[in-house]
Amino acid sequence: MPIPRLSSANAVLLVIDIQEAFHGHIADLDRVIANAAVMCRAAAELALPVIVTEHYPQGLGRTVAPVREALPSGTPIFEKTRFSAFVPEVANAIHRLGRPNALLCGLEAHVCVMQTALDLLASGVQSFHLTDAIGAGQPLQIPPAMRRIERAGSLPTGTLSAIYELMADARHPAFRACLALAKQVRPESPEVADRIIHPPAAATSPCPRP
Repeated sequence: MPIPRLSSANAVLLVIDIQEAFHGHIADLDRVIANAAVMCRAAAELALPVIVTEHYPQGLGRTVAPVREALPSGTPIFEKTRFSAFVPEVANAIHRLGRPNALLCGLEAHVCVMQTALDLLASGVQSFHLTDAIGAGQPLQIPPAMRRIERAGSLPTGTLSAIYELMADARHPAFRACLALAKQVRPESPEVADRIIHPPAAATSPCPRP
């Protein structure tokens, strides 16, 4: 069975709903924004197409400035009200690009990101999710969402790992630029990392089984 791999020739970066109204409501949002921006700048260096979605921007605002300013020139931004970012306009854009892989980052893990990954997989597009560039207002929602999409077939990766996999070779023309970007990747805060790595055990039912 072929092992799915990322390359700048076979993937697209999908940035999901990293919008202004989420300030103050998402745990470790600065890290999500920083790493998404790094990934967008790396995409520009590696000629990796980027697609952005904004969920009901009339209420949630536009994509935050650090991410918006990092986007490659000409990046399409699609508005939506559906939770999944795999709306017809995005699906058409991905299919026009002819890319079999989609690399996901954004908000929120258990709603828009999860539903997007499931829809991508159902349509035959291999999903990869950037674990350090995905967030949620309630960090405890992240582990079950990630487990669900991984069981469905989405593959976890980190921003650093994705950048190096997309480059593939230290002789890549963008190596120095991407190396500088790699140094800007921000780790999860200790509190969020602990909750992701050590989620609480599932509660046991007090009722005896029949």
